Amino acid sequence: MENCSFLPGCPFYNDKMENKPALASIYKKNYCEGNYAECARWKIATTVGKPAVPADLFPNQHDRAEQILKERS
Repeated sequence: MENCSFLPGCPFYNDKMENKPALASIYKKNYCEGNYAECARWKIATTVGKPAVPADLFPNQHDRAEQILKERS
């Protein structure tokens, strides 16, 4: 599977969770380097644009992402 195209500029992928490296590694493997289409950050970026992605949004925060998308539609 391909890596997410947003990796170079993604603050989450680029060590947002530096105080929890094991957890960050799991998220990166499961989302960024795996099934990125399931990433909450990717969904917002591809639907309404990268500027709408909150810096503190984790890849698994699907409910929060859906709320953001709902508010933007």
